Amino acid sequence: MTSPQPAAPVAPAPAVVELRQAGLTYPGPPPVHALAPCDLVVERGEFLTVVGPSGAGKSTFLNIVGLLDAPTIGSYLLDGVDTGTLRDADRTALRAQRIGFVFQAFHLLPHRTAWENVALALVYRGSGRAERRARAREALDRVGLGHRADALPTTLSGGERQRVAIARALVGAPSLLLCDEPTGNLDTTTAGSILELVDELHRDGMTVVVITHDPAVAARGDRSVAIRDGVLSELVRP
Repeated sequence: MTSPQPAAPVAPAPAVVELRQAGLTYPGPPPVHALAPCDLVVERGEFLTVVGPSGAGKSTFLNIVGLLDAPTIGSYLLDGVDTGTLRDADRTALRAQRIGFVFQAFHLLPHRTAWENVALALVYRGSGRAERRARAREALDRVGLGHRADALPTTLSGGERQRVAIARALVGAPSLLLCDEPTGNLDTTTAGSILELVDELHRDGMTVVVITHDPAVAARGDRSVAIRDGVLSELVRP
């Protein structure tokens, strides 16, 4: 009788975000060193916060991790894919499939309902209208706003609009939820409820990166990094 063969070892899943001496310099004259070469790994299911004052380099970091800009030095791997080897069209497709964005200003279309705003994230995936509508409503249910699916953004509160924006970011089942000052336009109470929602999504296994100038928001992550004068460094918590 043949002995069973041992199972082949399962390779660990790649990190969601991996920067390898990645930096960005805008050409001059004089050249502007927006982000110094840095190393950073964000593992699957991790909640990372990025803190720093205005003009420190947070937007440059966001643009690189969000595949809006390519590093001018080093490399960036998203889900193990070396993004520097991709054509522009492939980078755009990868961004649409793997990254969900949440911005301070919501960026909702005022004459589209909540579910239609969410469904727009699926337009370029080839799914039909019925499927887009069903998935959009599921995403709105997930963020506690299913009862407002047919409302226009102009009739929603700031917190509700941000929940619609989060649903739009989630509807495509991304690997990474990338949030840029997600509570910047909200009052303290509403901001707290949005941050609790982000915490809940993280507990459900979502990989989250939140960029903020607020130390209290930064403290909610599993760990934090700081950017100052274009230099990224790990924060050590007491």
